[in-house]
Amino acid sequence: MPELKTLSLFFLTAVAEIVGCYLPYLWLREGKSIWLLVPGAVSLALFAWLLSLHPTAAGRVYAAYGGVYICVAMIWLGLVDGIRPTLWDAVGSAVALLGMAIIMFAPRHA
Repeated sequence: MPELKTLSLFFLTAVAEIVGCYLPYLWLREGKSIWLLVPGAVSLALFAWLLSLHPTAAGRVYAAYGGVYICVAMIWLGLVDGIRPTLWDAVGSAVALLGMAIIMFAPRHA
């Protein structure tokens, strides 16, 4: 069950980071309201807090989190950007998730 908790936490963390970056993007590139920076900043603060909840070393968490971020970004590509991920996007995401699983769930001695 700790694996499901870790994956869920990584997923929520990735969504918070992507939203926190996407809202300023909308302001800067799409001419949307500057007020989007407020929820963007809140989302980035949530991202940092969520990332701190993992019980293992920060460096390991940051490295493994990247794999989940890649996968969530590909989901975002399809759902928000309206661009269907390619087979190669899916393969790359699967490789990234495999890397995350190796880093986070490998047996540790001490």
